[in-house]
Parts: sequence; structure tokens; C-alpha cells
Amino acid sequence: MKLASIFAALTFGAAACAPRVSVPTDEIEPAEAVGELGMDDVNVESVNMSPSVPMLRSSSGPAIVRAQILLDRARFSVGVINGTAGKNTGLALFWFQKSQGLQTTSVLDSATYERLVTVTGGAAPVVTRIVVDAELLAGPFIVLPKGVYAQAKLGCLCYASVTEKLAERYHTTLEMMRKLNPGVGFAALRPGDQIWVPAVETNSAGGRPRVSRIEIAKKQSYLHAYDAAGRLVYHFPSTLGSQYDPSPTGNFRVTAVAWDPVFRYNPALFADVPDNKPRAMLPPGPNSPVGRVWIALSKEHVGIHGTPTPETIGYASSHGCVRLTNWDAVSLARATPSGTPVRFIR
Repeated sequence: MKLASIFAALTFGAAACAPRVSVPTDEIEPAEAVGELGMDDVNVESVNMSPSVPMLRSSSGPAIVRAQILLDRARFSVGVINGTAGKNTGLALFWFQKSQGLQTTSVLDSATYERLVTVTGGAAPVVTRIVVDAELLAGPFIVLPKGVYAQAKLGCLCYASVTEKLAERYHTTLEMMRKLNPGVGFAALRPGDQIWVPAVETNSAGGRPRVSRIEIAKKQSYLHAYDAAGRLVYHFPSTLGSQYDPSPTGNFRVTAVAWDPVFRYNPALFADVPDNKPRAMLPPGPNSPVGRVWIALSKEHVGIHGTPTPETIGYASSHGCVRLTNWDAVSLARATPSGTPVRFIR
């Protein structure tokens, strides 16, 4: 098949899956926690401190931020690191516990926390200070219109701000970036400035394993990727199809990967859009309806892809595709070769 034909097939397939919808200076060393803290207490020092047992039981706050970063490092994604022990964090804890032979409670307990620390590199700080470079600050940054047809007129569906770009780069929210960097004007950052970020990247969990098969649980909204030995090596919370635009059931395979895909908007493929609406071609970018990457499957119009709204993962519905955060979709795409078996289960 010619390259142009492959690209056209990938962009057409993606059309089925639009969504519904001043600088710190000194290094802060971890310290011992003495009590339970909440979201108002989230800062660099509190997240880097070693949590007490009462803090582990928190439903939100510094201990949960810490655990979410450790889970991310261990490749058991919570989606967005937001400091709240919601559905996605519970799923990540459950499957991490199961993979480690621990009691599966979906709750952050002492045994789970200690194993997370061991698996992800021990004493390495979970929030670290970085020096901002020109690439991190590079735009363009665009105020995105809401309508599909207005977006189609743009040159790219780029980030709306430096803060949004930094939040996605470090798997978190704009609010969390501000909590870790109080008083910092992100729009005024220059190369050489320093900021605090979640330390989500580490080689302590064994690098990036190669994926040999993928399993997608439709009812519980997650994607699992396994290596050749049958070990669970990636857990990703996912958004899947609705009652009217359901995800498929059965066995398929990965056919190709398209980076920064063009999105072909075709109303005929969406149950909630009148068929007589005009089609549109949306430019690529992280705020594209399919995010930064499209992993095409052997099921027509169905793929695994990113999203412009990472906070909705696991809580919304798609038009039948498998939606991940942009960073999780990128991780999966880099580790998954064409031909990989994909199974949808109920």
C-alpha cells in the first residue's frame, strides 16, 4: 500500500472517535509527617515528606499526590495526578496490589506504599526541581474556539498556554502545578528559570517493556498491556464507548500508529450528531479530539488514542474508541508494534 493511502486510512479511522463532550531556590528534603493533611496542604515539602499511617488513609492531599506519582512511575497510571483518591487511583492501586501479590483492597495501606517505594526506586524525591529550557516554553499557544468548524480553520490544535503544556508534560493539572509553584507566573517563565514538577519519569521500574498483547475492559474502563511472558506491564484508565456508540467486543490487532494525526470529522459516524451536518478536517495537535497519537485497530473506525481533556478519562464516554490521556497513549504507542493482538472484554 502506498504511504499516502496508509495516511488517508489512518486519518479516516480517527474520525470515529471524537469526544462528547519568581522561582523556588533551595532543594527541599523529605521529612517525617505527623498527621493527616488535605488538598490545602499540598506543596513541595508536604508531598516529598514520608507519610504517616493516618496520611495514607486520606482521601486527598499530599500522601495521595505522592502515591499517584509512584503509581505513575510503576506504570500503573492514575490518569491525571490530582491529589484525589478517586476511581482511577483505586483501579491503579488494585492492579498494582494484584501484580505484587498483595491484598487487593484498592486502598493505599502501609504494605502497598512500602512496595511502591521499593519498586520505583526508594528514596528518590517524587517532586523535583527542573531547569526550564526553550523547548518546554515553545509555542504556539492558541485560545481554542469550542466549535468543530471554527477549530478546522486553525493551523494547529495547540496548547492554550505554557501552564497547560507543562501540566501535560508532567501528567498533572494546572491547579497542581500552581500548588507546587506558588507565586510563579508560568507565562513569564524564561529559559534557565526553575520550577517544581512531579518526577514522573524514572528507569527504576525497568524501562519501557515491549507490549505483546492488549486487553481492554469495557465495564471497568481500563486498558492492560502484557509482555511476552504474560506479565502486566502497563495499566491505563480509559474512556470507552457509550450505549449508543459502543466499543466493540472480540479480538482485533494493531495495524499502524499515526503520530499527530489529522482528524476527519464525519457526523454520520456519531449517534449524537445529525447526519446532515457538514464534514470537517481538523488539524493535528495535543488538543485534537484524538490527541497526539492514533493507534489503528483492525476494526474499522476504532482505535486507541489521546484526548484534549485528560481529566475526563474513566469518567466520560467515547464514540466507540479507546481514549487515554495523551501521555499514556504516547507510552503505549512507543511500546506496541503493529500486529499486537487486542482483545475487548466486557
